[in-house]
Amino acid sequence: MTQTTSAPHHEDGTAPPTARFDAVVEAAVRQGLLGEDGPVAGFIDTEGVRASVGTLHDAFAATPGVLHTFAAKACSLIPVLRLLADCGMGCEVASPGELRLALEAGFPASRIVLDSPAKTREEIRLALALGVAVNADSLDELRRVDALRNPGTASVLGLRVNPQVGGGAIGAMSTATDTSKFGVALRDAGAREAIVAAFRERPWLTRLHAHVGSQGCPLELIAAGVARTYELAEEINATLGVRQVTSLDIGGGLPVNFADETVHPTYADHVAALTAAAPGLFSRRYALVTEFGRSLLAKNGFIGARVEYTKDAGGRRIALTHAGAQTATRTVLMPDAWPLRIGAFGPDGTPKGGPVLAQDIAGPCCFAGDVVAYGRELPELAQDDVVVLYDTGAYYFSTPWAYNSLPRPAVYGFRVVAGAGRDRTAVTFATVRDAQSMDAIAAESGLAHADALVERSD
Repeated sequence: MTQTTSAPHHEDGTAPPTARFDAVVEAAVRQGLLGEDGPVAGFIDTEGVRASVGTLHDAFAATPGVLHTFAAKACSLIPVLRLLADCGMGCEVASPGELRLALEAGFPASRIVLDSPAKTREEIRLALALGVAVNADSLDELRRVDALRNPGTASVLGLRVNPQVGGGAIGAMSTATDTSKFGVALRDAGAREAIVAAFRERPWLTRLHAHVGSQGCPLELIAAGVARTYELAEEINATLGVRQVTSLDIGGGLPVNFADETVHPTYADHVAALTAAAPGLFSRRYALVTEFGRSLLAKNGFIGARVEYTKDAGGRRIALTHAGAQTATRTVLMPDAWPLRIGAFGPDGTPKGGPVLAQDIAGPCCFAGDVVAYGRELPELAQDDVVVLYDTGAYYFSTPWAYNSLPRPAVYGFRVVAGAGRDRTAVTFATVRDAQSMDAIAAESGLAHADALVERSD
């Protein structure tokens, strides 16, 4: 599906930055993408995605040949992955499902990296057969690769280390703590020597990988972890007397600013922090791989949801919407760590004005904690209004939770471009994923095996 609608813009033909998504919401309501028949949907700004990828490449421009991979977990939608492939990205995957999606999206196997702390033999066997790069997560996994590896494989093989530089503000997003489940713990007794020995025994092991974490991790912490990994690569090569480690996978993890519209820190800030912590990183001694996800898409997408009812309870105004834990899971379960900005729009999709009122923005899930925002100062919401959850282009609507058997929401890509007439812009939509049907929910819930647990006498 592709549709176009016009909306207001500046005299110079561009949409004002703060109103860019306003025009999209209005167009989505007018076309019926948001409303009675579509009470919740996700939206991706395709030109915004291209711009973010361009900014990433520009930040690393002084070091040619960097393989920038997109962390598929951040938006596991094939059309979005194909857009990223078209922008020159590779893909980082962490499961057989993500590998299948990456291949279907058109990423060459040589530009795919497999990371996971629990790879099965079959996952490893398939990756090696395809020529997908594999980062082993442990010394035990390396021994498994020993048994499965064909000397003719095109796969680049690496080892993930945990530099143990500490955690950030969100423990669940911090992967370089002393007891993290990821990688070989670098500062544990005997670990460094074991890692050097692992490389000595395997001339085909040529990459080191580290990822310190993402949201809540400051740039200095991320850079410190990369610096320790760089130092380890230098030590391995010096000890072996040969340049065996030829590439470094430095992960991603650039945090996103959810407080307002501005993008900070930037990829340029990230490169500056890495340069300060590990000056030799960009000397071209090592090929580099990155694995950014959230930072590429978060601000290039939003969720729109219809207000079904409003009510007052205990002196609090509550707006009951169709965007809750099923599509904003982290925000509902960890509201302090993942706060979202909320926009209020009328039934026609235009921004609401008037006096503000403290209101809870609740979702449709059947548990009391399904609240996206508490006491948020917004123009008074009413039945049939629309709320927008900003900065949700990564993780939120792309990987929904099936709580209450709520259907996966439709997702649309959009472009906002100058259109016909002095005061109009064109908003063009394309379907990325259809809303899940009731038939699909029933099939997913075992309909074909409905009688499997019932004893039948014939």
